[in-house]
Formats: sequence, C-alpha cells, structure tokens
Amino acid sequence: MKAISIKGKSTEEIQSALQQSMSNGFKPTLAICFISKSQDRISIAELLDSKGIAIFGCTTNGEFIDEETEKGSAAILLLDMNKDYFEIHFEEYPEKNYREVARAIAQKASRKFSIPAFLIGTSHAAADGEEILKGIEEIAGQHVNAYGGAAGDDYSFAETFVFTNKKDSANAIVCITLDETKVEIKGIATCGWKAVGTEKIVTKSEGNHVYTVENVPVLDITAKYGGLENVTPDNKNMLVEIAANFPLQLQREKGDPIMRPGLVIDWSDRSFYTSGAVPQGSKVRFSLPPDWDVMEKVIKAVENLKETEMPDADALVVFSCAGRILSLGPLMSKELEGVKNVWNVPMAGMFSNAELGRATGGNLEMHNLTTCVVALKEK
Repeated sequence: MKAISIKGKSTEEIQSALQQSMSNGFKPTLAICFISKSQDRISIAELLDSKGIAIFGCTTNGEFIDEETEKGSAAILLLDMNKDYFEIHFEEYPEKNYREVARAIAQKASRKFSIPAFLIGTSHAAADGEEILKGIEEIAGQHVNAYGGAAGDDYSFAETFVFTNKKDSANAIVCITLDETKVEIKGIATCGWKAVGTEKIVTKSEGNHVYTVENVPVLDITAKYGGLENVTPDNKNMLVEIAANFPLQLQREKGDPIMRPGLVIDWSDRSFYTSGAVPQGSKVRFSLPPDWDVMEKVIKAVENLKETEMPDADALVVFSCAGRILSLGPLMSKELEGVKNVWNVPMAGMFSNAELGRATGGNLEMHNLTTCVVALKEK
C-alpha cells in the first residue's frame, strides 16, 4: 500500500497537492482527513469524492503531517488501499445510544470481515467514547484493535464535526472498519505524565463529576499537590492550568493509568467535571507538570511497538490530545518528529478532544493528554 500525506490552507491548495500526488499514477482509494473548522471541509470533501476517494474526516484543534504542526489548515493522508479491505460507516446518535450504535457498526463489520479492526472519529462533546469502545468490544471481542479520537473545533469547545462522502454531522461517529487478515493495524496510547504522591481514594463522585478525594474537595487537593495559588473564579487561567498540567491519574488494576483532567469547575463546592468517568471508590494519583521525559516516554513506547509487534508500516495516523500542545508548546514538534522517525513513513494526525485506544498493558479506554499512534500496513 502506498501512502502520501498532503496539506493546505485552502481548497485550492489541497486540489493542487492532490493533483501533484496523483501525477505519477498514484490512485488513492481512501483519505483520512483532519481539517480545521476554519477551512471549507465540504468543498474539500466534494473534491475527494469527485475522484472516487472514500473519506474519513474530523475537525480539529490543530493538524499535522509529519512533525509540522499547523492551525487552520487541512492535513490529509491518502492511501491506495484495496477497496475490498475496508468500509466506511457513518452513524448519528441523537438518542445518546452510543453503545448501541457502535454495536451495530461492529455487527456489520463482523459480517463482512472475519477479523475486523476499527479506526474511529466522534463528534459532540457529550459523546461517550468509553460506551462506543464497549459496544465494539461486545461484538468483536476483548482483543479487538480499535483506535481513534474525538473531533475538535480550534479550541472553541462549542461544536465539533465528523464527515465522510456527502455526510457531515456534529453528533455522529465516522468509522473505518478494516479486514485485519489483509491490513495489519497496531497502535499504542501513551501519556507520559509523571505522578506525585501516593494513591488517594475518590470519596464522592457521580460519573465524570468528581466532588471529593480523601473527603477534601477535589479542586483544593489538586491545588495542594500542584502548588497552585489564587485558586478563585477570577483566575481565568486556572482551568487551563489544571486541565493541561495537573490531571488526575485514574489507576487501573492492569495497565497504565488513565488521564482524567478537570475540564469544568463547580465553584459552589469546588468540585470539577473530568473528561471521562471517575468511579466513586476508585484510586487516583496527582500529576507533575510535564517535562522532556513526557515526550521521551511516548517515543520509546512507539519504538517498542515497532520492535515487538509492527516491524514495518506503510502509514501512520496520530491522535494527540489538544492539551499536550498547550502544555508542551513548540516542543510538541519534537515528539511528533520522534514518532515519525520510528518507521519514517507518511504520517498525518490531529490534536483531538479525546483519544481512543488500548492503554499500555491494559484495556480499551477513552484517554486525555495522550498520544495515540496507529500504524497501518497492507499485507
């Protein structure tokens, strides 16, 4: 399978890049599109559709090919994968029946492919990625390969979109199902944030609303471990500081911890809402601000994936949390460069609102502040 990554800041630039990519006989069948809401994704999708190219698309908080991060652009990975080896599914979930919708997609995939794998994009802030993964797992089995991310909207946190050929929605899932007997897919979800302190018990929570840890309001105990000052509603930088640098680390019985950053503060009781469920009675640790080791851990994990499971790849797809670039800034390009150099094949990705994948040594999870790297190779 041949892969070519292209980018542009207008439909015209994408059209020119597409024409150039196809000038030597390359005929892409699939486009994985990461496009800013500031771009005309509809016209770009129409352009790809006119060439007979199947589309998997998400809006973003930033996009990249290779290590070059951009804002307000379109980054597209073009693949000439055999059309018999994949299928695009697009389903809305207005009733919030995420697991049911995912189960239906997995059932269709299982009828078509003996061993299906899944590449997933979701829109709408309320979409429950964990329910989607559970729905797929119930049909395809616990060891299924499923990866993806939640669409972004240039950090406005208002309305995100996924799209495919002639379809576009702010409340839907777009999914590539793959025939794993024909296309090898391996991925890894790694965060790298260091923990501080001992395990603490979540003493009161409901779903993703965390009230107290060790009977102390979660905002106060987070501020204590983070050394944060001026923890008041007047501090406009407080939420970004907590979300990007001091996430809760939800401990699992097996595998790496899962990041659960606070995203919305309830000042009335100093609780906060996190990116995913934090069950009452579960164990958490607090985080240190990220440093160079965060990136090194991600790169080493990807190198280990190559050494142990995926010696060769044709292309890479990356879902990296929007919070990572807020925390790491210009250093983010160093992480992406390190990931790219592992296989040195065409790569495209986005900065997402959440990441979906198997935690290192653990289960399928919805992540935050995490980089999910997916390697593809046609057999």
